[in-house]
Amino acid sequence: MEKQIIELEKKYWQGMENHDYETVKQLTHFPCIIAGKNGVQSVNEDKFKKMFESGDGDKIKVLNISDIEAQLLTENTAIIAYSIELGMADGTKKSSMKCACTSTWIKENNNWVCALHTEAELSQE
Repeated sequence: MEKQIIELEKKYWQGMENHDYETVKQLTHFPCIIAGKNGVQSVNEDKFKKMFESGDGDKIKVLNISDIEAQLLTENTAIIAYSIELGMADGTKKSSMKCACTSTWIKENNNWVCALHTEAELSQE
């Protein structure tokens, strides 16, 4: 089961990388909770779509996902934490960004969806 959650998380990032809203939407529970550099917010589908579309100019590229820890808590709830390195696909940024991420996945109508995602940018050492 942990392997399936890892694959879902990678599919989510691939959707972000390809700017594929339908894939990302299908993998998201609404309202979802997002926590990161802009604080904590509950996001409904309309707000999520606006946030997704506003990032259209920022073409991210997933460079690496590592240090993955995943656990199935119940048959309908799983958590995952990992490190991710992101770059800009168009090469405009001079360096990559590394973050520690967590996600909570729940099984809803026999499909796994992400209900909570956090990102914390890691300091460059």
